[in-house]
Amino acid sequence: MNPSEGSAIVTGGASGLGKASAARLAAAGAKVVIVDLNRELGEAAAAEIGATFVAADVTDTDGVQSAIDAASALAPLRIAVSCAGIGIAKRTLARDGAPHELDMFERIIRVNLLGTFNVLRLCASKMSQGAPDADGQRGVIINTASVAAYDGQIGQIAYSASKGGVVGMTLPAARDLSKVGIRVATIAPGLFDTPLLASLPEAARKSLEATVPFPPRLGKTDEYAKMVQAIVENDYFNGEVVRLDASLRMAPK
Repeated sequence: MNPSEGSAIVTGGASGLGKASAARLAAAGAKVVIVDLNRELGEAAAAEIGATFVAADVTDTDGVQSAIDAASALAPLRIAVSCAGIGIAKRTLARDGAPHELDMFERIIRVNLLGTFNVLRLCASKMSQGAPDADGQRGVIINTASVAAYDGQIGQIAYSASKGGVVGMTLPAARDLSKVGIRVATIAPGLFDTPLLASLPEAARKSLEATVPFPPRLGKTDEYAKMVQAIVENDYFNGEVVRLDASLRMAPK
């Protein structure tokens, strides 16, 4: 699929992986709508790359639909990239034996898993109404998981469960949507140089970098964005989860 032939929605597009993906798709000719809760960063990112910004929570149906309507007003919706997500560090049992708070677990699942599905279902519905290309293709949806879906560390039980759910949705979603010509894929990134990691002390960042086999560094956000563009443009890539992690396998802690 040629990105220039339609519009794209990128959630979590105000910073990090989402911003890099939005920038690369815009540079490739797509009419991009950035969806994020942070209005200040979102508007700045949109102005920087020539995109449109819509403030919305990915778990809110009306908010996501507003973003879809904004994208569709620019060009037929063809691409959706879900990068919005949150995380916490919390063990199943605390040192004193207190159990993990259920509401905290539910919040991570709600944003990372239900929010991703909300975007997927609503974007798929809109894409299915569009005209197919020469291959019968109407759109492509790319979700973001994490290597934590496979190598969850101590304290990542909620985050790993949420990202494992995203991995598990990929193949059935691709099969469900095959009849209407919509591809679904997921990227599971490793350690990337995002604002979240930038907030860590330099010593902690260096320690993380040392765990990456090759290249022995944090991933660059544009390397994630390049994978997004590659999936968009490769019409035979469907129903797959690809690890983008420089062969990293996370240790227990």
